[in-house]
Amino acid sequence: HFPHRLKKIHSVLFSFIQESHLKQFLFPTAFPCLLKCTEVIARAMKTHIDSLELQVEGCNLLLEILSQALEQGVMMALDECVASCLLHTVRKHSENEEFLSSLCTLLMMVSASEVAAENLRKVGIIPDLLSILRRFLHNDEICFSCCAVLWSLAVSEDNGDQAVLESAVPVTSAVLQKHLQNGVIAEAACSALWALSLQGCVTDSDCEPTAALLLNALRMNPERAVLVKNGCLALASLVRLSETAALAILLDSKGSGIELIQDEYHLHFDEPGVAAALCLLMNEMAQYDEVMLDMRSQKMEKLLSEIKLQFPFS
Repeated sequence: HFPHRLKKIHSVLFSFIQESHLKQFLFPTAFPCLLKCTEVIARAMKTHIDSLELQVEGCNLLLEILSQALEQGVMMALDECVASCLLHTVRKHSENEEFLSSLCTLLMMVSASEVAAENLRKVGIIPDLLSILRRFLHNDEICFSCCAVLWSLAVSEDNGDQAVLESAVPVTSAVLQKHLQNGVIAEAACSALWALSLQGCVTDSDCEPTAALLLNALRMNPERAVLVKNGCLALASLVRLSETAALAILLDSKGSGIELIQDEYHLHFDEPGVAAALCLLMNEMAQYDEVMLDMRSQKMEKLLSEIKLQFPFS
């Protein structure tokens, strides 16, 4: 109940965790204690929700604890109480761009745990993330973190938030459009769109523009293997949903999508994940007769033979 004392306690804990000679035995020996600390810190933040100074201190401390845990290969599955406390902080300080940058980074780290990601979904954080993205579309750090959180939340098999997830598609597309030349953010946005399309959240009317946007992301960032892989997986999901997406790949205004696929493979021919994603995309496209004829005319069979030779046991 005394925010000034809490601030001092936060500072002491922060210094303790940062001591390099303590790291080797902090985890997993001190893991139960640190997990309890995260709950107490989150409750303190919720109790003193109006104190921005304490929110910053608490956020920094939670970031440090989670960072150290990840360094030691420990995934901290924060419970629903912590998720609820963080949501209160997000809502109370939704206009503070500088603080939100740190807070969204914290949410990204929290969502790395499948259990914690599910808890964030349960407390209903997705609409707040979308609101933050709309307001701070220009902020690189916020866009990257929020897209990473959206990917973690959408990739779950439980799609009870279907309507909410559908509303995330245009916002995520706006992020990708805004940051096409920023490979890190574009990669996170492509991953989020893949998870959303996998859940069937892209409407038929959005399939064509979303496919065109993903193709543009591949063109702008050809060297990023993860972006290429997840972008192709997202395209495959769109093609599975609608023939419109397949035709959009063939007839893209900026050039043949088939040629782009071939170029991407030759650039990443030693990446099995990229090859598998490209094969999945081609397989989905080949389900449509008109599209398959076009693929044959552009010698896709030759590319498939190359992939088969490169990965004979995969």
